[in-house]
Amino acid sequence: MQCLITLLRRLKEALHRITLQLHSRLEIIGAKIRAPHALVMTLLFKSGSLLDKLKAIVMATYTHSRNLACFVFTYKGLLAAQRWLRGDRAQFHSFLAACVGGWLVFGDNNHINSQINMYLLSRVLFGLSRLAVEKGVVNVPKRDPFPLFSALVWGAVLWLFEYHPHTLQPSLQSSMTYLYDDSDVWHDVSDFLIHNKRSLSQ
Repeated sequence: MQCLITLLRRLKEALHRITLQLHSRLEIIGAKIRAPHALVMTLLFKSGSLLDKLKAIVMATYTHSRNLACFVFTYKGLLAAQRWLRGDRAQFHSFLAACVGGWLVFGDNNHINSQINMYLLSRVLFGLSRLAVEKGVVNVPKRDPFPLFSALVWGAVLWLFEYHPHTLQPSLQSSMTYLYDDSDVWHDVSDFLIHNKRSLSQ
């Protein structure tokens, strides 16, 4: 009985230590990634008072960090459970645990989760492409494929923006409208200021 109590106490201490460390790391991630992105996008493209914009920035940073925390706990918990059940660790454990975590945490279709999932998708495609070359599934390119890749990406996104803009993610629509449509109209010297987004009445 004493051994069980000692084991539970150690598990509680380990969980507490992991929670504090994870909280600290998520604060750093939020400060480095989500907060600057939310700051720029909100100040450039959002309307409303300064207080409303600050609330939006804080909420976006909080939501991003909270979702990451929930995912990490879910993922690591499922990994530990699978290792305990099987007695070892297999590659499919990571995939299965992450699938469940992704479904539960990032399955809600909102703008924060959408941005995170699309960010990961681009990295996953790059990683799978490199893995395919390493494993011999795809031959090593004789020339650097990056110029062709860049041409296709930019060609596709501008075609979508010009003729099917509703298919693009809202923040990307806003950025591209600001760059390619709003730049066609000259107002005055304020067009060269950092914040020069005009309201419809102007």
